[in-house]
Amino acid sequence: MDEGVIALILAPLLIFLIFVAPIWLILHYRSKKQVNQGLSAEEYASLKELAEKAEKMTDRIKTLESILDSESPQWRDRA
Repeated sequence: MDEGVIALILAPLLIFLIFVAPIWLILHYRSKKQVNQGLSAEEYASLKELAEKAEKMTDRIKTLESILDSESPQWRDRA
């Protein structure tokens, strides 16, 4: 009876240690390495492009708001 209980506990533990734990550790440290590398050159260029587009959009919105303020001063109250 005691050998059966030990086998029931030991078998899944061995399977975990042989198969699951090494894969888990490899994937964990691979993801840590990718996080520590930071942005790639392509990602940085894309981020910079998006920031420039956001700046242009901000300028356009300010221009549109100033036009609306001069033509229809009550436009903000309607929204």
